[in-house]
Amino acid sequence: MDNKVVSSVFSDSKSHYKILDGLRGVAAIMVISMHIMESFAGGDATKMYINHGYLAVDFFFLLSGFVIAHAYDDRWSNMSIKDFFKRRLIRLHPMIIIGMTVGAICFYFSASDIVFPPLGSTPVWKLILVMLIGYTLIPVPLSLDIRGWGEMHPLDGPAWTLFFEYIANIMYALVLRNTSKTVLAILTIIAAAVLIQYGVSGTRGDLIGGWSLTAEQLRIGFTRLSYPFLAGMLLSRLIKPGNLGNTFVWCSLILIVILSIPRVGGSDINNFWMNGLYESLSIVLVFPLVVYLGASGTIQNNLLAKICRFFGDISYPVYIIHYPLIYIYTAWVVDHQKTIAQGWPMGLLLLISSIVLAYVFLKVYDIPVRKWLTKKYLSGNKIQA
Repeated sequence: MDNKVVSSVFSDSKSHYKILDGLRGVAAIMVISMHIMESFAGGDATKMYINHGYLAVDFFFLLSGFVIAHAYDDRWSNMSIKDFFKRRLIRLHPMIIIGMTVGAICFYFSASDIVFPPLGSTPVWKLILVMLIGYTLIPVPLSLDIRGWGEMHPLDGPAWTLFFEYIANIMYALVLRNTSKTVLAILTIIAAAVLIQYGVSGTRGDLIGGWSLTAEQLRIGFTRLSYPFLAGMLLSRLIKPGNLGNTFVWCSLILIVILSIPRVGGSDINNFWMNGLYESLSIVLVFPLVVYLGASGTIQNNLLAKICRFFGDISYPVYIIHYPLIYIYTAWVVDHQKTIAQGWPMGLLLLISSIVLAYVFLKVYDIPVRKWLTKKYLSGNKIQA
């Protein structure tokens, strides 16, 4: 059974990498697990469990660059920029609307005088306004920060990564698709140097951030986006995947270990550079290796094939809809001073509920809506990436 298979959701003349789809799901589950455990850290990044789970975002950006280049590089002779943007909107935007809607429904349930003081005084009209703005993925100004965390999308925090994903798609269509391999390699090396420099010299010793409209947060967001997306594109153009057998399990283990390792160097400010270097090199060296191994692997086992397909199908929905539940969970943990021993059963329930909701939304909403939009706006062309 070949790793490169036709998409399970939409037919497509371009094959998809099934193991990479599965790895995207593994990374998404690690993000949810990190967010669950983060509730017990008291806002101290040095005490976070599954400490580097947020680096899954950088892995997503790398996968995105790889998949976009693979899916679209050779199609521009019969595809316009407008068609490309239509395809990307159809692929990504329906679940953004669901994520914002779930965030609005859950908003008042996460009220907490300790964690989210503004919630109790937020009028419904302002909540609806933030939700409607969120539907467009346009970041809200700090004056509309109805949660108090400074997020550009206070109803669904992880949507900040989709904001940067859209920017990457725009840059690909307008500029990057026409760049030579040499120019792309130079840009990738520069972006890697910037990423490492920031990680090592940053005052926090980590690459957490990108979710706010402040200058510093935007800098972090673009720093985290640039290298992975460019590296993914370069990897797609330069390297022909090999035939390495079933690499899904090994790649999953590498990801889980990288994302779970405790903070390197601890909380000593003099050692912050160690953690920054660990994170930077994980992104620059390890993640591209994982993508190469995943792209080069084949699946001989029907059970693993089904797991990869399921993980791939739910990876995006579970990522974009889980965080409203995390808000509620965090408020519950903090307000009731729950320990991990007391709170893990509810955390496990949250993880399972997120996966179930993601699958339901995928089947009853996302796939039907995308099929309808594809038929209506792409004249029956079912190309999706």
